[in-house]
Amino acid sequence: MKKNIFIVTYYWPPAGGPGVQRWLKFVKYLSKDDFDIHVVIPENPDYPSIDDSLMGEIPEDITMIKVHIQEPSRALKKLFGTKTKKLQRGFIEKSPGALEKILLWIRGNMFIPDARKAWADKVMQRLENDSAFAKADTLITTGPPHSVHLTGLWLKNHPSLSHIKWLADFRDPWTTIGYHKDLKLTKAAAKKHLQLETQVLQTADQIIVTSPSTKAEFSNKTKKSITVITNGYDMKTNSSKAPDGKFTLSHIGTLLADRDPLMLWKTLSELVTEDPEFSQDFELQLAGNVSKTVISSIKVAGLGSHLKLLGYVDHDHAVQLMFESQVLLLIEINSLMTKAIIPGKLFEYLASRRPIIGIGPEDSDIEQILKETDAGHYFTYDGANLKQQIRQFYQSYKKEKLEGNSSDISKYHRKQLTQQLVDLLNS
Repeated sequence: MKKNIFIVTYYWPPAGGPGVQRWLKFVKYLSKDDFDIHVVIPENPDYPSIDDSLMGEIPEDITMIKVHIQEPSRALKKLFGTKTKKLQRGFIEKSPGALEKILLWIRGNMFIPDARKAWADKVMQRLENDSAFAKADTLITTGPPHSVHLTGLWLKNHPSLSHIKWLADFRDPWTTIGYHKDLKLTKAAAKKHLQLETQVLQTADQIIVTSPSTKAEFSNKTKKSITVITNGYDMKTNSSKAPDGKFTLSHIGTLLADRDPLMLWKTLSELVTEDPEFSQDFELQLAGNVSKTVISSIKVAGLGSHLKLLGYVDHDHAVQLMFESQVLLLIEINSLMTKAIIPGKLFEYLASRRPIIGIGPEDSDIEQILKETDAGHYFTYDGANLKQQIRQFYQSYKKEKLEGNSSDISKYHRKQLTQQLVDLLNS
């Protein structure tokens, strides 16, 4: 007999970015012979980025349940314009102006845990009265936004629905996520976040996280079973042979103000100054939404003439850019609070078979994966040995021998990761 599962997710095509792909791919590879899948999504959401190319990946043999959402961002945009859109995309500048500070305070203290709380309430009401849901075997909630988990918390505590197994999937940590410090939380708001996080972690039947560090953090907060299922890739792996073209270092994805590795820009500037041939060959390519702070830092370092800004690109184009780059840049915020963050693009970087330069905090989970797969080199923000490594990459490029990794990365394929999920659903 088929198992009946309901998945509640805010991010779903046509939303762009890595958050949408995790459950889109799980749904793709879950056997429709074994599972009857219902996906609960918002109707008419205000997504910060759109990628219509993902619409074609939605399986036809699943049930979509759309619940109306009233996005606070729409009302705020009428009052404050483009500033709201930037905050939606995570653009918190290092020195925010008065208006940004007001918007951050509103976001942090008026919407707990986040601005989709009202939608989560509507989802609760919809599922509470859904006859098909009453017969469900499993409910899955995935956050951020972490308000989605409140749907599971409330339904799990409902007397007639408590038999339904609840899996809470955390794509990012909750109270230790890096941007919380920027939200100007009052003591009462911070306490409320901790209370809600504790209730979710101690009530869910099973917890899924995307990194070992998040598992270690949550293990101190609950005795419930915690399983690590990372993000992954779902494409044919590239050849490890170097592509033609300039010596292009590419970062694919959002680059926020807090991800501004000044030592990288300084190192590249020195190489450009010291080696005219490097200067002629070198290109710094950024695809995705990039903070003005980062762009300014690059230009101040004297790299403006080497900078190629592509803006947001759809997923297919992003993969193509990975394949065509000589070296891929993976940059994380320099904070112990981000050591648990494993960007979804890392796994597509691995499948792209291009050398990776990772930059972030010491002892991060990213560093461990790069070592395990021999896919690149990791550096902290002190930049030690970074210049030497880039020079070595460049010398290999000139000899047409800049090859990527050829290690076995199949365990990170979405199909293999889905089997881990199946094991949980059947346990």
